[in-house]
Amino acid sequence: MSTERSSAHSRSPHPRRTIPSPRRLLAAAVAAAGLVALPAHAVGTRSFELRSLEDLKGGDLTGVSVDSNGAVRAGLTLGATPLPDATSIWSSVVLPDGTVLLGTGNEGKIYSVSGGRVALVATTGQMAVSALALAEGGDVIAGTFPEGKLFRLPRGAGNGGPAKVFAELPDTEDVWGLAYDPRAKALYAATGSDGKLFRVDAAGKAQVYFDSDEPHLVSVAVGDDGAVYAGSNGKALLYKLTAPGRATVLYDFDADDVKAIAVAPGAKGGAIYAIANKYAEAFAPPKRNRSGPPSPQPARAQKPGKGVLMRFDRSGVAEKMMSDDDTHYVSLGLGDDLAPYVGTGAEGQLYTVSDNHVARLVADTDERQVGAFMMAGKRRFVATTDPAVFHEVKGVGGPDAVWTSKVLDAGLRASFGRLAWRSDGALELETRSGNTDAPDGTWSPWSTALAAPGDAKSPPARFAQIRARWRRDPGAVLREVKLSFVTDNARAVVTSIEAAPKGQTKPSRSSLPPSGGEAPKPVSALQLTWKVDNPDQDDLRYRLSYRMEGQSTWRSLLKPGEKVTRAEHVWDTTALPEGEYRILVEASDELANPPERTLRHSLESGTVLVDNTPPLFRALALQGRRLTGEVADGLGPVARIEVSIAGLDEWRPIFPSDGVFDEAVEPFEADLGAIVPPGAHLIAVRAYDSAGNVVTRDIEAR
Repeated sequence: MSTERSSAHSRSPHPRRTIPSPRRLLAAAVAAAGLVALPAHAVGTRSFELRSLEDLKGGDLTGVSVDSNGAVRAGLTLGATPLPDATSIWSSVVLPDGTVLLGTGNEGKIYSVSGGRVALVATTGQMAVSALALAEGGDVIAGTFPEGKLFRLPRGAGNGGPAKVFAELPDTEDVWGLAYDPRAKALYAATGSDGKLFRVDAAGKAQVYFDSDEPHLVSVAVGDDGAVYAGSNGKALLYKLTAPGRATVLYDFDADDVKAIAVAPGAKGGAIYAIANKYAEAFAPPKRNRSGPPSPQPARAQKPGKGVLMRFDRSGVAEKMMSDDDTHYVSLGLGDDLAPYVGTGAEGQLYTVSDNHVARLVADTDERQVGAFMMAGKRRFVATTDPAVFHEVKGVGGPDAVWTSKVLDAGLRASFGRLAWRSDGALELETRSGNTDAPDGTWSPWSTALAAPGDAKSPPARFAQIRARWRRDPGAVLREVKLSFVTDNARAVVTSIEAAPKGQTKPSRSSLPPSGGEAPKPVSALQLTWKVDNPDQDDLRYRLSYRMEGQSTWRSLLKPGEKVTRAEHVWDTTALPEGEYRILVEASDELANPPERTLRHSLESGTVLVDNTPPLFRALALQGRRLTGEVADGLGPVARIEVSIAGLDEWRPIFPSDGVFDEAVEPFEADLGAIVPPGAHLIAVRAYDSAGNVVTRDIEAR
């Protein structure tokens, strides 16, 4: 895409774009800033590599263009003429003498722009002038809402007074689009809220040409063969009409509206272009607001939608030319070469796309959206909304063409190395740096320009920008930019350590299992996991040690030569004496830094229970159906006692004498009359400790 911007526009590089929070990890900053690190992990020298349209378009584009192949070249030079009494521009038309008329949303006023001067031409008293069309003899027809009126401005007339009503369309609230057919000397009006297309003759007599089933028809265009095309809001249908009421659906978009239509002359194959949008919120025409200005576009959600540009040949074959998931499309037109141009509803950008689907950003304005434009003929311009500004296209290229990158975030303070680029022709590149996410007075000045790749001269900082100038060769093309850097080494900090039996998610010191539930399986291996705050995302090596509670000597938990680089490890405790232990985890960034830069941090865990020995029955007796006994465990506590008739897999819990399992020795006494029926039976009694170790004893009941 090609980007062209006015040298009269001096703006901080893309104030609309947000920069990652200073607390964001470097990995996220890498993804957001187009940063490439070699190798894949954040190790040593890294680089910002800007090579795609998304990478290159994010900053300030003054008089340059960027295409989808990642080529930046000198582009359009735009002027800037504000409309001081307007905030939104909805429509435009160019008069034969080159004067531009702009329809605005400020009480439905029409302004003229000529020779850099803005003048009020007419007022309609409506909410907005949503459409303008040049009719027979140079007269201008204006469509408005919310009263569905058409106004006529005779050629040469317009002193700022009220415009005269040309036609009132019956049962119509909104006029969204106008198209004039010079052969038939008829005007077509796309309207809502009944979704009708009107045909209006030179005398202002209106007839329904097509009555759709949609709530709104929002766009209309006429082909050189007399075919009329209309786009709807609702199901986003593109209609083709060859006679009154004779409509076919040329295309059913997966969208909410067909915002605009443009038809190329038959000499170029008569291609039909249409832009369609899917919005985050439902369409609802704006209401008149006496206390303030209306919304700049009809019910456009504050959140940008998604736009698509389609091309159709005269037989109806469709081809998607361009789409954008980050913004909806507002305006559509053709250039001198009949290439389509599209104005966006966010970021105030203008794109074009070639037959081979190379898209170019050709204008990137400071305003929110491109309400209207003209890229054909001698009077070319881009008219924007919020605020309303008329940008005249003054030329292409020039010594003031400047490309400025988006703000590049290294995540931490960085020292910058070589600035390199690929280009066709001679360019000058500069850098600057700072520690705020938007350039301000604390940033360094722009460095001395480099005419060939070399060391960047900007001081260490977290953020950086790159700037290219076309002063030496207006025809130069910039294709790729790379800035190498090394961040300060930040220490990785171990923040927590957990130990749980392998295969379980709960720590080994979890709450005691409830009686009657599924008992845990005894496991001698512990799954150790830990969390690390690693600001610069260096590759880390971990060393693990253990000691028994009450001892001071730490012993390596790892085998000789074993290297741990993941924040987890399985610890086999089979050969260890039972007891309470502590784990020490040390994190080192030695894999990413030379010895003099290596940093370490260690953290000691809470107590970890190692218990591989089952409890034992100190006593067990059965008198009649009364069972008594005592269970003891080396570490404790005893966690569960259960009984079952041998051969039946139905275990019933028994409580200890004091009713609570909380000690290493638990006496118990229970009446089994409700469990064991009369007769001789073999009774199984089993006991668990809190580590899941189990012991089972049998006793005979008579």
